[in-house]
Amino acid sequence: MIDAVNFAILIGAGLIVVSVFTSLISQRLGAPLLLIFLGIGLLAGEDGLLGIDFDDGSAAYFIGSLALAIILFDSGFETRLQSYRLAAAPALTLATVGVVFTAGLLGAAAHVLIGLDWIEAVMLGAIVASTDAAAVFFLLRVGGITLRERVRATLEIESGTNDPMAIFLTLTLVELAAAQDGLGGFGWELAWTFVQQMGLGLVFGLVGGIVIARLLNRLRDLDPGLYPIAALSMALVVFAATGMLGGSGFLAAYLAGLVAGNRRIRHAPRLRRFQVGMSWLAQIGMFLTLGLLATPSQFGVVALPAVLLALILIFVARPLAVWLCLLPFGFSGREIGFVGWVGLRGAVSILLAILPTIGGVQNGGVYFNVVFIMVLASLLIQGWTIGFAARRLRLVVPPRIGPVDRLELELPGDAGQEVVAYRIHADSPLSKGERIPRWARPHLIVRGDKTLKIHNAGSLQAGDHVYLFASPRQVELLDKIYAGPAVVEDRTFYGDFPLPADAKLGDLARQYGIVVDGADTEACIGDLLMREFNNRPELGDRMSLGPIDLVVRSLDDGGAVADVGIVLDPEGEAQPPVRAGWLGWLFRRGGPIA
Repeated sequence: MIDAVNFAILIGAGLIVVSVFTSLISQRLGAPLLLIFLGIGLLAGEDGLLGIDFDDGSAAYFIGSLALAIILFDSGFETRLQSYRLAAAPALTLATVGVVFTAGLLGAAAHVLIGLDWIEAVMLGAIVASTDAAAVFFLLRVGGITLRERVRATLEIESGTNDPMAIFLTLTLVELAAAQDGLGGFGWELAWTFVQQMGLGLVFGLVGGIVIARLLNRLRDLDPGLYPIAALSMALVVFAATGMLGGSGFLAAYLAGLVAGNRRIRHAPRLRRFQVGMSWLAQIGMFLTLGLLATPSQFGVVALPAVLLALILIFVARPLAVWLCLLPFGFSGREIGFVGWVGLRGAVSILLAILPTIGGVQNGGVYFNVVFIMVLASLLIQGWTIGFAARRLRLVVPPRIGPVDRLELELPGDAGQEVVAYRIHADSPLSKGERIPRWARPHLIVRGDKTLKIHNAGSLQAGDHVYLFASPRQVELLDKIYAGPAVVEDRTFYGDFPLPADAKLGDLARQYGIVVDGADTEACIGDLLMREFNNRPELGDRMSLGPIDLVVRSLDDGGAVADVGIVLDPEGEAQPPVRAGWLGWLFRRGGPIA
């Protein structure tokens, strides 16, 4: 017995260690890391090198549900409310209507191509209708690309909120498929179940997040090491209690994280570091378990229809659903195309594919094999090309330089202080000798392998790491001094030189021979860009103006254009205009501003 326990621990821990170290190979090859985790599970399974025979679907579903709850709580915790202000409406439309559209479109394809009856066909569509939070958050946050803010926010919110809808549809359709008695009078019951699950998930999630934050702030005498454990345990209590009462525990877990993460909480940096580790462990454990559950020797029977359905999902169903959902929200064609491409399917779809077997659907194992192949195809085709697609569609923006680290200090009372670290960029005015306000002077400077004080360091240099003590409220002010866009190395993005937003269009027109209407000569170029982009500009937005381009170079705290970049040779740019509205169309043809 003891030997068996030790052997199980050895195998489990060994697979996790292999997964962690294999991530280095993944980064070098550019392979989706979650695909690597899934592949290790397959190699360890009954058809793989280790030959581990694991076929307990109920245990796999339990492990996957627990892991997904942890991932969703962390996803919500790391999502800023600013993202919702930018993209709540389009993202939530994708997470609800988009899931239904995708399930219906793929279900129709499955009905026509492989002859499934309508309930089972749409059930298959529902299983793969949601994007995978783990895959999307990994690729967007640690995948090495910085997207335009509205696109990034839309994808993050969608991936964090669309699982409850897919789970609801799948559970309902599994029940119908197992009963094999058609819809009958199921319509009203379905509507009530939807309202109950989403309503309870919403209420318990919001209340649970508030309770978690308040309890953590009241537990002043708790050992600091126990705060992260308490937070995650309370999140799982919210998840489980909501599910037991008939609500969507997954929605509740995400919302609890969102609410708690956007409130001031004691030891918040410690919580975040702990949850990052737990989220990684949950992802690895979930993918390994689902890989072990699969039997590749059975894939051959369903490989062709599965690959065909995967291609329809990737190239038809997801893009069409995204286009229908985002069309009313003013997204450009490039943005809609990219959101449609970032529709990665992952562990959630495989997890839901277990339900037909657990629920007693005839030939339930076939759905698992089909979905597994579809997920592999999604990770291979989409996961490997996210960066390429973002660059090709010109949606990548230069990374903004902010704090490289923040460490909350444990001080008596309410004296909240943090150690904040910045790395001085070569383009920073500070590296060129600009004076630092007395209150913002660093307490420590690390230059190469030397540690210096401000009084003997001289002027700051590019590459210096500076460390300051600050209150959380001061960090935003410090960002304005030490952080900012990397302009010099990104002139192709931000323009050759800046102008203030209140510069007059008439002056610019005389300088560059631009034809404008006389009434607009006193208009400010910042107002021109605001009007061009419907008062919702983003960094890097640009419009053509005769022989030049105007670029949104920076925004003020209210979201208005603060600085404008001028591109003198747009035709020679490596990165052509990102968006061009009707004003740009007129200027390219020499017409006046209407």
